[in-house]
Amino acid sequence: MTLDSIPLATMDLQIADGVRRNWTQICAPVMAETVDQMLTQARKAKELGADLVEIRLDFLKTFNPRQDLEILIKQCPLPTLITYRPIWEGGKYDGDESKRQNALCLAMELGADYIDVELKVAHDFYNAIQGKKPAKIKIIVSSHNYQNTPSLEEIGNLVARIQATGADIVKVATTAVDITDSARIFQILVHSQVPMIGIVMGEKGFISRILSAKFGGFLTFGSIEAGLVSAPGQPTVKELLDLYNFRQLGPDTKVHGVIGNPIGHSKSPHLYNPAFKSVNFNGIYLPLLVDNVANFLKTYSSHDFVGYSYTIPHKEAGFNCCDEIDPIAKEIGAISCMIKRPDGNLMGYNVDYLGAIAAIEEGLRASNGASQSSGSPLTGKLFVVMGAGGAGKALAFGGKEKGARVVVANRTYDKAKQLASKVGGEAITLAELENFHPEDGMILANTTSVGMKPKIENTPLSKEALKRYSLVFDAIYTPKLTRLLREAQESGATIVYGTEMFINQAFVQFEKFTGLPAPKQLIRDTLARNT
Repeated sequence: MTLDSIPLATMDLQIADGVRRNWTQICAPVMAETVDQMLTQARKAKELGADLVEIRLDFLKTFNPRQDLEILIKQCPLPTLITYRPIWEGGKYDGDESKRQNALCLAMELGADYIDVELKVAHDFYNAIQGKKPAKIKIIVSSHNYQNTPSLEEIGNLVARIQATGADIVKVATTAVDITDSARIFQILVHSQVPMIGIVMGEKGFISRILSAKFGGFLTFGSIEAGLVSAPGQPTVKELLDLYNFRQLGPDTKVHGVIGNPIGHSKSPHLYNPAFKSVNFNGIYLPLLVDNVANFLKTYSSHDFVGYSYTIPHKEAGFNCCDEIDPIAKEIGAISCMIKRPDGNLMGYNVDYLGAIAAIEEGLRASNGASQSSGSPLTGKLFVVMGAGGAGKALAFGGKEKGARVVVANRTYDKAKQLASKVGGEAITLAELENFHPEDGMILANTTSVGMKPKIENTPLSKEALKRYSLVFDAIYTPKLTRLLREAQESGATIVYGTEMFINQAFVQFEKFTGLPAPKQLIRDTLARNT
């Protein structure tokens, strides 16, 4: 099943600059042990910009139904969704079932806006209320699958079963085993004839929480603060509104993202989303935790999924999926940017080498006092590249292009030799690099992941060995000051942060994604705030 030709729901909303483009609501789960704490959280949710709150009664330490519900519903500053989740559906309530359902009936009487009833007991619940439901209240009938995301046919049948109960709103929450699982929920969402909440839980289902606004979901969940989540993979209300511009997402919003594994550390969404917003570009940029690049591209083949950045470990897999490849990317054998053309063809570029080499040249010029017009300061330099993966290839070819003498150091010699032969350079192992000292004033570029968060105390080369280098560049940008860079600085070398490579290539990618000039100062300022 692919997401290639979904007929996106038409809306009554007028699309205009800064105007809300979707009706999808943001619901903040309120999970606290006391009623007072719940009301405090509800006030915070309103402050943050949520549309409603889900009051999770199963989190209360003690619960006096009539008294507590009266206070919670009457004093809540936002519309209320009352949920009393039992342990058998992933909640905390482990008591008498009739008492639980009685509390939900009471919530209806007391003026709750929505109540959540699990599919397993929905028929019993509807029989018990015998049609005595206030007109204002909407009943959400929900199903939660904490193992996987079933097939499209199975989800369709599940939705039909939920609708058959008499549900006002259908809720299906599944678990992502792969990022492609969200596509099945999107397919169901856009064809649903009744209001529907479709969520795929877990980090690999993250895109379902954001793109529910594009595909017509009734609501998405946003936590009040990071870590205070009611289900795995939940963004915060602040992230939904400020980072992902949730209100501005519409059926025609173009989807971009960074493809990698792991991907949680990526700063890319923090750069591109504000940049898109600043030029009124109707696009979104997401972190995409992808296991198999070919499967991802085949599944999300619609013309609305249009542009990707590639990071570790998928630069070479991305290269193999391109229909056309820029000549320099072809030489490198890896891409870092992919654009879907109007005819559906995938065009691959390598912008890493542009960003990294420009950053290294700027560092060398600053330390030597050389001018921009005096040729590349890398010419004739001994340029040691650590790592022979996608980024390593980019740096090695970039160094060669600028006239540097390239040495490739890699954990396995064969991979180093393979790359070195392509750039007319020398190959050594990382172990040999410790005592590699043909001359002083060498340039070092690390493209391995050694020293990246969370293992920030690791370094790929000893401090002693760093004394032989005049400039050290580290492609890692989380943290900004890696142990390698800190020790290089202490050894007297000029250092160049990975963020500089990141910024330079971000300018190029932004222009490829949007066809507009990059807002360079905004991108620099945004990155400075997020490092």
